[in-house]
Amino acid sequence: MACSCGGNGCDGLFTERFARRAMRRYLRQGLGADELLIAEWAAESGLGGAAVLEVGGGVGALQAELLRRGAATGVVVDVVPAFEPFARELAREAEIDDRTAWVLADLAEEPDAVGSADIVALRRVVCCSPYGPALLGAAARLTRRSLLASYPRRIWAIRAAARIQSALFALLRKEFRVYVHDPADLDAAASDHGLARARTHRGLVWETVAYTRSAAL
Repeated sequence: MACSCGGNGCDGLFTERFARRAMRRYLRQGLGADELLIAEWAAESGLGGAAVLEVGGGVGALQAELLRRGAATGVVVDVVPAFEPFARELAREAEIDDRTAWVLADLAEEPDAVGSADIVALRRVVCCSPYGPALLGAAARLTRRSLLASYPRRIWAIRAAARIQSALFALLRKEFRVYVHDPADLDAAASDHGLARARTHRGLVWETVAYTRSAAL
């Protein structure tokens, strides 16, 4: 499984080469399957005039797609500096560079590094940090309407695969590790900031969830 961001040695794993490939993949092929699901859910909630925040967004493909579909502005926040030049190139190619920004920050440690947004996305992000629930909570605090997230399913096969991956990273002397957090802890972090789970999709590996403001349920 491949995650996106979240500290935890990410800058040693997500290199310039990785960032370049991610940019080219989006420009040539568009979003992947789970990204498309998040984009479709976001679109269903209404994108007109919306501000989008993508946490651990890398080159910002998801927020770029939402801007292309009608959102007004977008911000990408990530902890890996290598992503920034390719995120800016992607924005120029997608003709959204006047409506988007890229910020280098760890939202779990710098919760005020970016402002609030109508739609906040964390695709494959919480699994990259031992503080995944805290990171989701920081994102929830910035969410005005809906928070869309995906993370590894907490089943024995996925947990075993994560342990094997982390062991391999250790053998390669990389700091990066994979974490499979309890969905109940993620739900609690969202609830602390007034959000509740409204929608869930369980794939073979990834679980995707939409949280919304409790009053809107």
